[in-house]
Amino acid sequence: MNAQFINEAWTDLYYYLHYQHEESLTHQNIRCMQAVKKNKDATIQFLSDALQVTHHTASEHVKRLIQKGYLKKERSLQDKRIVYVKLTGLGEDVLKRNTELDEEKLQTILERVSAEERQKIIEAFSLLRKEAKDVFSR
Repeated sequence: MNAQFINEAWTDLYYYLHYQHEESLTHQNIRCMQAVKKNKDATIQFLSDALQVTHHTASEHVKRLIQKGYLKKERSLQDKRIVYVKLTGLGEDVLKRNTELDEEKLQTILERVSAEERQKIIEAFSLLRKEAKDVFSR
């Protein structure tokens, strides 16, 4: 029951506070870019595992996102056989607009509530984030 409430609240928050999306990206594109953002040593194999797709499919996602200027590949300085996938500056901006809450809208809301309520919001999100990382991080 509580999980359903949190999901409904989260979708309401995202609906009202998201950035305007200007790009045409698939859910898999966004998930791929998120995996790269959250893992500095992302490789095609890592993305394949994270997205639960074949190596070829992960490679195709990366190829298309490179063509759009959102991702780039970099060889490891320690082991030239390893190729990392990184976000470009444009990719960082696009990912922000497609996954984060609009900071100006969020700031407007935070200014309307008391300091005590702001602290409760921060504490609740901090706890939820910590537990999610503890339970689901690789």
